[in-house]
Amino acid sequence: MNRRSIILGCGSYLPDQIVTNDELSKRVDTTDEWIVARTGIRQRHIAPPEQMTSDLALKAAERALEHAGVAASEVDILILATTTPDQTFPATATKVQSRLGMTNGAAFDLQAVCSGFIYALSVGDNFIKARQAKTVVVIGAETFSRILDWEDRGTCVLFGDGAGAVVLRSASADDLEAEPGETGHNRGRGILSTHLHSDGATNDLLYVDGGPSSTGTVGHVRMNGREVFRHAVTNLAGIVGETLEANGLTSDDIDWLVPHQANKRILDSTAKKLGMPSDRVVVTVDRHANTSAASIPLALDEAVKDGRIKRGDLVLMEAMGGGLTWGAGLVRW
Repeated sequence: MNRRSIILGCGSYLPDQIVTNDELSKRVDTTDEWIVARTGIRQRHIAPPEQMTSDLALKAAERALEHAGVAASEVDILILATTTPDQTFPATATKVQSRLGMTNGAAFDLQAVCSGFIYALSVGDNFIKARQAKTVVVIGAETFSRILDWEDRGTCVLFGDGAGAVVLRSASADDLEAEPGETGHNRGRGILSTHLHSDGATNDLLYVDGGPSSTGTVGHVRMNGREVFRHAVTNLAGIVGETLEANGLTSDDIDWLVPHQANKRILDSTAKKLGMPSDRVVVTVDRHANTSAASIPLALDEAVKDGRIKRGDLVLMEAMGGGLTWGAGLVRW
């Protein structure tokens, strides 16, 4: 029997400090009205200087393991999607591994910017499908505020810090039993498919102007917002269509869309292209801003914990980030 991964539990963490648009307007030439109208963002969480990406990732992973009822000693692989590692090396994931008490297997970082969580989910799922792991922790964590130019109002208002995590486990026979009305290869719980893309020719649309081998500095985020928006709406609608076709489904079959929380206008445009009503889209961008690789697991955890996402629901996750990279994952909860 082919193996499948189920999401056994999820967790998230946000730094305590909240910065509102009004507070930002005292630092940069902007207003609350300007930010809300263009992005839908009203506030963001910012980590204090002493709090690193590994600290946020650890909290999210601990909460996900607790929710799943799984001990750290049972974890075979830990994958941390991040653009803002604690250090150039070693991998931030190894620090989380140690502090978590994970004694088996391996831990490593993965870099696909805002698509990082979907990429990491796909890698974790494939470890389980290849029978190289039974239990995988996938984390998206960022201290994105560390790479912002706080004088550039076009970018500094968009991002925030946070972390989210899920626990993947090899599905049992009971998990794969079809619920009433389920037919075909997509019946039963678990990750039904993942789909990944990238286009390096668009590298200069969204990037950081620094790095160890180029400038020797960390650098700051630079973005061509108009072009990123255009590519996002097209690429996200395309990857969603690809995912639905691969599973013999339509948008009407999807219970919840959990998108990367980049911009409310992008979320609205993508949902409109798919013909999905707004009340089936999980939105946290107004409170979290864009937390890059952390945004999907943060939104997923919120919707699971408040009861919107229920056992048996079809959940579609999608993201696009610098690279450009984009991807999607379809899960029956």
